[in-house]
Amino acid sequence: MTSATSQSLAVEDFNQRGAAAAPARKFYGETLLELARQDPRIVCLTADLTLSTETDLFRDALPGRFHQVGIAEANMIGLAGGMARSGEIPFVHSFCVFATRRCYDQIAMQVAYPNLPVKIVGVIPGLTTMLGVSHQAIDDVALMRALPNMTAIEPSGPAAVPAAVRAALAHDGPVYLRLKRADGTEAGIVAEEGALPLGRMRVLRTPGEGLLLACGMMVEASLAAAEILAAEGLTVGVADVPTLKPLDPAIAEIATGLRAVVTAENHSIIGGLGSAVAELLMEAGVRTGFRRVGVRDVFAEGGTTPYLFARYGLTAEAIAQAYRDARGGG
Repeated sequence: MTSATSQSLAVEDFNQRGAAAAPARKFYGETLLELARQDPRIVCLTADLTLSTETDLFRDALPGRFHQVGIAEANMIGLAGGMARSGEIPFVHSFCVFATRRCYDQIAMQVAYPNLPVKIVGVIPGLTTMLGVSHQAIDDVALMRALPNMTAIEPSGPAAVPAAVRAALAHDGPVYLRLKRADGTEAGIVAEEGALPLGRMRVLRTPGEGLLLACGMMVEASLAAAEILAAEGLTVGVADVPTLKPLDPAIAEIATGLRAVVTAENHSIIGGLGSAVAELLMEAGVRTGFRRVGVRDVFAEGGTTPYLFARYGLTAEAIAQAYRDARGGG
């Protein structure tokens, strides 16, 4: 195998997106370390993914409060539960799929049921990995939403991460923090300003006849979709929904009287943002056209994020088309 061939087959997914990407700032790692220096109760645990979860900053600065447990996520959650009962605030780290599905029973019984302040931090959400089905978290939000006492947060992008981390720490209870790490390609147009109040959406574009509700990476795509629709004479608002549980009840109020509402998420359409909004609107008696954009109850495949988003309908044009379908003719 030639050197050039070896380079082309290198798996760069854990820490970078390729040589062409600009150096990425460690928004999460920097914020966690800053907060830990202020609060001695914070401890850091990771399941053999220190660099990938940006916890190398914590390890190097505060080694006495850093715990590398190896590839043992269930054990990591058990350790975190014990630490929390002893007065510490554990932040535990892995890929989203491993931080939730692999140790779900331990999360339920040792964190959520006793309502402990364990902060579960997952990276690589949804279809953002070349490593295929084993690493793609398309059901993690559904799992965590189903747990009593659990709060679920997904910031709109890396620049919004610091506010999300502070909100997770301030909440007296378990939190699932779903993060997309910076890779040097972000537009940076949806950064959170100031605090992130839990259970509150953030209106980025005032609704006209309709509304796009999005979380995570799909916020930026929804803003682009609104521009596409505006060029067609359709005035559509956009709201970032960083707290997936508890959901902002004001969504029902803002949706009342609109022609259509579309949700967009980098997750299965089952059990995530789309399901949560549909439940809220139906129970509030809101009648409006409605569509969900997300992974449509299928397993995906390995590939670059742009390829996967195009293949599985997570693009700005797919969101715009969903809105056209939801509003109907006329």
